[in-house]
Amino acid sequence: MDTLKYILKRILQTIPLLIIVSFISFFIIRLSPVDPLAELKLNPSISPVTVQKEKERLGLDKPIIVQYGKWAASFVKGDLGVTSDGEKVSTKLAQRIPNTLLLTTIVILLTWFVGIPLGIIAAVNRRTPFDRILTVLTSIGMAIPSFFFAVLLLLFAVKTGWFPIGGLTSANFADLNFWGKFWDITHHLFLPVIVLFTGSLASLQRQMRANMLDVLDSDYIKFARAKGLSNNMVIYKHALRNAINPMITLLGFEFAGLLSGAALTEYVFQYPGLGRLILEAVMKSDINLVMASLMMGAIMLVTGNLIADILLIITDPRIRGEE
Repeated sequence: MDTLKYILKRILQTIPLLIIVSFISFFIIRLSPVDPLAELKLNPSISPVTVQKEKERLGLDKPIIVQYGKWAASFVKGDLGVTSDGEKVSTKLAQRIPNTLLLTTIVILLTWFVGIPLGIIAAVNRRTPFDRILTVLTSIGMAIPSFFFAVLLLLFAVKTGWFPIGGLTSANFADLNFWGKFWDITHHLFLPVIVLFTGSLASLQRQMRANMLDVLDSDYIKFARAKGLSNNMVIYKHALRNAINPMITLLGFEFAGLLSGAALTEYVFQYPGLGRLILEAVMKSDINLVMASLMMGAIMLVTGNLIADILLIITDPRIRGEE
C-alpha cells in the first residue's frame, strides 16, 4: 500500500511538470520567426483569401495565450488536431512512437546486460591489463560524438552495401515470413543501435566500475572478508546490492539521454522514429505535430524516471522504510 501511495504521489507530481514543459515549448515555437504558412504564401496559385482561411483554421489570428488555451483544452480531450499536410497527428504518432520505443528499449537492455558485468569485472580486476584496456575503449566511446559516429557508419554502409541506409523495413517486408521479417528489422536496426549503444555502454560501464570500487573499499566489505566469506559471496551478495542502487537511479536519466540522442541518430539514418518526426515538424513549424510530439516525448521521459523510482523503492529497503 505504501508503494502504491508513493507511485500515485509521483504521478501527481509530474502533472505540473508537463504543464510547464507544454507552456514553454508552445511559446518558444509560436514566437519563432518561422511562418507556418510560408509555403502557402509563396505559392502563386493560392489566393490571399485561402491563406486567411487557413490562418483562421489553425487559430493563428488569435493572441498567443488564447492559442495555447485552445491547444491545451484539445490535448486534454485527446484531440491532437491535424498536421499542416492534413494528416491526423494521432496517426503520425502511432506510427512513430513504437519505433522509438523499440530502438531505445533494445539499446537499454543491451547496455545493461553488457555494461553492468563489464563494470563489475573491471572493478574486481582493478589495475590489471584488462581493466586498463577497457578504460581506454570506454574513453574512446565517450569521446566520439554520436552524430559524427552515425555519419561515419552511414558512409560505411553506403560504401560497402552491407547495411540498409534508411527506414525500418525493406520494400518487400510484407512478403517475408516471420524469420525473414525478424532479420529484416534487425538488419535495419543494427547501425542505429550500435551508435546509441556505444556511448551508453561507455558511461554505464565506467559508472558501475566506480560504484563497485567505492563499495569494495568500505568497512563492511572488509569485515565480510575477515569473517571468511567467499569472494563471490562478498562481491555478488553484499557489494553488488549496494553498488547497483545508484545505477537504477540513473536509469531514468539514461532513458532521457537516449531519447535526445536518438533524434539525431534517427535523422542521419532516416529511421522512422519520434525524434526524426519532431525535427521535421520543427523545420515546417507544424505547431500541432511539434507540440504533440514534444508532449509524448516528455511523457515517455517522465515514465522512464517513474519506472526507475519504482525499481529503486523495490530494491532498497531503506527507501521503503522512509516512504
